Amino acid sequence: MQYNVIVIGSGPGGYVAAIRCAQLGFKTAIIEKYATLGGTCLNVGCIPSKALLDSSEHFHNAAHTFKEHGIDISDPKVNLTQMIKRKGEVVKSNVDGIAFLMKKNKIDVHTGVGSFVDKNTIKVTASDGKETNLTTDNVIIATGSKPTPLPFAPFDKKRIISSTEALELKEVPKHLIIVGGGVIGMELGSVYARIGSKVSVVEFLDSLIPTMDGTMGKELLKATRKLGMDFFLGHKVTSVENKGKEIILKAEPKNGGAAIELKGDYCMVSVGRRPYADGLGLDKVGIELDKGKVPVNDHLQTKVANIYAIGDVVRGAMLAHKAEEEGVMVAEQLAGQKPHIHYLLIPGVVYTWPEVASVGYTEEQLKADGKAYKVGNFPYKALGRARASMDLDGLVKILADKITDEILGVHIIGARAADMIAAGVVAMEFRASAEDVSRMSHAHPTYMEAVKEACLAATANRPIHI
Repeated sequence: MQYNVIVIGSGPGGYVAAIRCAQLGFKTAIIEKYATLGGTCLNVGCIPSKALLDSSEHFHNAAHTFKEHGIDISDPKVNLTQMIKRKGEVVKSNVDGIAFLMKKNKIDVHTGVGSFVDKNTIKVTASDGKETNLTTDNVIIATGSKPTPLPFAPFDKKRIISSTEALELKEVPKHLIIVGGGVIGMELGSVYARIGSKVSVVEFLDSLIPTMDGTMGKELLKATRKLGMDFFLGHKVTSVENKGKEIILKAEPKNGGAAIELKGDYCMVSVGRRPYADGLGLDKVGIELDKGKVPVNDHLQTKVANIYAIGDVVRGAMLAHKAEEEGVMVAEQLAGQKPHIHYLLIPGVVYTWPEVASVGYTEEQLKADGKAYKVGNFPYKALGRARASMDLDGLVKILADKITDEILGVHIIGARAADMIAAGVVAMEFRASAEDVSRMSHAHPTYMEAVKEACLAATANRPIHI
């Protein structure tokens, strides 16, 4: 079988790359080792976690806010089996949609492990051991990433678990211990805190979501403490033991002090993800990994001219939408076009409630770079829309150039931040100033008014509603 392009991996980067290649007229194939398409994101990542986040938020509101809204119900109870079942239905709908898109775009799907025979030949090894060789002009590696275990506490998938197993628990944990206060830890921690688990988060660094603006981490800490979550920031985990039905975790403050011991029934380790290039046979084409990642140039091209790599397996943030943009970029380059990606303007989102979303520079980065900047903040509690919905936690933070007023960063924690950040991306793509945004009409009452007010605060310290 001869193709113009073969994509290895069917996650957001891979399937989007395949679709764009097909749209551009290339005969395209995609290779996926698992029985369903969609990769981590659709099967055990973005989509299922958001399904559980929404379900747990509905339960939390039924238990805590419905009465104030004038909705009287008997005590709601968690049906975790149904919650997980619904999550599975959401996943199936999405992965079935990807299979439909492959057929629609006449993309051949080969199920099995794809590995290089040479730079133009890919061997597909099916689960039954059957091998098929495919030949191609170009290859796009889109094999994604896997959860990183603690070296002294590998995943046993029963009590010491990754995010994958946390999406399939058969019971609500009595005490869920989470190692890592980043995006995954905070999202799934909030799911179980809402439905009745005691949740303790142990984080080595001194703040939550440490890759985002520091203000966001501080505000998220305040908001999630209201769920009853406990936090041990600046702590180094020294051991995790599975005692059968009990997990014992020990940690010590990294700057000195008394060690702690936590006992729970589950421990979810979410200290990051590692690029997944296992079984690719890169040695057959002379490609060597650099710190586990496939080295690429600015065009996402490896040292072998016809082999490209995208997404989590290459440098940069491990985000589904970043992988999608890279897949499109490679496809269009193969067609002779000249696409580009502005990596600074790829937004990041944490789907807790309140949500957190950021794009551009953080205040910490601007300080480190010695950049002259100004800050505008506006709290959600001053918004009429937030009062109406009882979503008072959060704020919008705008960072702008002190001289030119160009927006350098948009950071939002609050209701619907994940959707609102797109406005920040648009503004920064067109190099808008804070004053530009502040002079645009924003519908009332909306959460987006907080963006306008924060821009007013950054421009001339003249917000209207505080």
